[in-house]
Amino acid sequence: MVTEQELRELTDFAQEIRIWTIRQMAERGFGHMGGAMSICDLLSVLYGKRMKVCPEDPSFEERDWLVCSKGHAGPAVYAALGLKGFFPKEWLYTLNQPGTRLPSHCDAGKTPGIDVTTGSLGQGLSAACGVALAKKLDERKERVYCIIGDGESQEGQNWEAAMFAAQNRLGNLTLFVDNNKKQLDNDTEKICDMEDFEEKFKSFGWHTVRVNGHDCRAIDDAVGQAIQEQERPTAVILDTLKGKGCKFAETIWNHHINVTGEQAKEAIEALMA
Repeated sequence: MVTEQELRELTDFAQEIRIWTIRQMAERGFGHMGGAMSICDLLSVLYGKRMKVCPEDPSFEERDWLVCSKGHAGPAVYAALGLKGFFPKEWLYTLNQPGTRLPSHCDAGKTPGIDVTTGSLGQGLSAACGVALAKKLDERKERVYCIIGDGESQEGQNWEAAMFAAQNRLGNLTLFVDNNKKQLDNDTEKICDMEDFEEKFKSFGWHTVRVNGHDCRAIDDAVGQAIQEQERPTAVILDTLKGKGCKFAETIWNHHINVTGEQAKEAIEALMA
């Protein structure tokens, strides 16, 4: 349950994640704006309330794990990590530049707080299943969270992983589907329509919840439900807007776009208004 004070704090944190995501891409001049902005509210709930993490020791054994399978949304994850103190916020101005520790896609070998290298779409859920199974076999209490894109879900490996998770009763695994309804080339329904994610995961033996992916209270409630599930993995379907909160990106095809300083300034001012 989210208190009113917590809701204000989570909403503010999500706004800060968006602002710093925009700043990163403005500094670089381009980036995967759409899919990064659509998960900022989720990241706020995870890093602002639900996940057990330790910025001073990112690899401490009792941490919860996050696998951002849609690794091109890395800048939003970096913003959350920087704001939580995993590394100096100044690093955020080095996104995808020579010598950076913040590449365009998540890299566990470079960035403190990144648990699994991702970006080759369709593979992150399998990795998350492996981590969750290891935790279960070791009788550990840590949880594993995974984020996939709706376009990415068209890849068959995800559904093999879904069967595996249900078969092994991975109640410590929570999957978030960023259902923003767009992918690189077109609307997802025009490329390969996945229809009803909620019913699909139910048919695979998962506990499923569908919420507004920009409502921190609803997201938190869904995570709370997932934690109560002991014998089934949980899929949380997040209905989102690709590019949410970036004024100029919301109205254009925004998977990967150029970003000018002036555009970023106007978008940040709108967020802070």
